[in-house]
Order: sequence, then C-alpha cells, then structure tokens
Amino acid sequence: MIRRLFPHPWLSVVLILTWMLLVNRWAVGSMVFAVIVGVVVPIMTAPYWPNASGYSQPGRIPAYLGIVILDIVKANFAVARIVLFTPRRNLRPAWITVPLELRRPEAITALAGTITLTPGTVSCDLSEDGHALLVHCLHAPDPAAVLDEIKTRYEARLKEIFE
Repeated sequence: MIRRLFPHPWLSVVLILTWMLLVNRWAVGSMVFAVIVGVVVPIMTAPYWPNASGYSQPGRIPAYLGIVILDIVKANFAVARIVLFTPRRNLRPAWITVPLELRRPEAITALAGTITLTPGTVSCDLSEDGHALLVHCLHAPDPAAVLDEIKTRYEARLKEIFE
C-alpha cells in the first residue's frame, strides 16, 4: 500500500520541499497542496519509470553535491575572469564529445545537469545510443583536460552512486 501511494518517495519529498520554497511562506493550505502534488505527480509518472532502481551507494551523494557546489563557485570566478579580461582573439571555445560509461538514464541526466550547472560548460546533446554526450566549453585551451576532468571528477563518482 505504501509503495503504491509513494512509488518514488524521494521525488515526493523534493516536490513537497520545492513547492513550499516556491510559496515562500508557511500556511496549512500550502502544505496540504504540496502533499497532494507530492503524492499525485509520482503516481502519475510511475508508468514512465519502468526500470527505476535505487542508488547503489547513496551515502556518496553529499560528497558529490559538495564537489559540484565547490566547482560551481570556482567556475563562476573563472568565467567572470574570462568574460572581463580575456580578449576575444584568445578565447578557445570547444566542442567535446564525452564517451559515457554510465548507462542508467538517471545517472546520465545527473551528469548532463552537473555539466550544465557549472558555468562555462553546457551539455548540448546525447547520442542516439546514449553512449556519448556533446559538451560545449566557453574556453578550453586543452579539451583533453576538460574531458579528463568530466570523466574523473563527475562521471566516476556518479557511477559509484548509481551503478
């Protein structure tokens, strides 16, 4: 019964918290509506997640989030320096194809989101077979180093978490 009511409990929690943050005030009506959304949306979307499975090592998620937040802060300063002080002729944008070892759609989505959240990089496309991600970098004088950083800093950690 509980599994039918909450097919994706973490999604329910995230939806409730997100709704309450969007409302930006505490009220019983808002909380009731948040709970309704947190129950109804996962039930309605459950058929579209037929092979959803949990995390293999959920304890590694906080460390991963810490690394991502730190990288976002550092990248903000790096992009500001590039925008403010790098002459246009010295800018080296690059398209990088990242071959993926990740296979779970949730893990690939987390990687693409992480790349896009980090200023200076954007995930642009996923290959049809799901084995490569196309990334655009604002300034990548050494594309191989960017590829290596994505593979070791993000993908390897996501592989531990999801697979």
